[in-house]
Amino acid sequence: MKINLGIFISSINERNENNVGKLLMKTFESDIRPVKGDIIDDPGFHADYHNGYEVVKVTINYASNECFVSLQPLVLESEKMKTETYIERLEEYGWRIVSKEELMNI
Repeated sequence: MKINLGIFISSINERNENNVGKLLMKTFESDIRPVKGDIIDDPGFHADYHNGYEVVKVTINYASNECFVSLQPLVLESEKMKTETYIERLEEYGWRIVSKEELMNI
């Protein structure tokens, strides 16, 4: 089954027009389907913020054999790492920013 993990990342310290927050997604194939309450770990997650994110919602589309998994949103409250730096780290590990247009079609 195709698993689509989604996480919203924002910062309370960096609010401006260019940095409202970003939705990132990582897609992979797996025989294991996450359920609400599971903790997802990924090498892109930075230990200063999380060792894993909790699954808060799972939507399954059996027709397309895919699963959309919403992870608990991350709001950065410390200045240890800028939001953009954290997003770049996630992108290095296969996460991608989801555009507003793509989000409307999910």
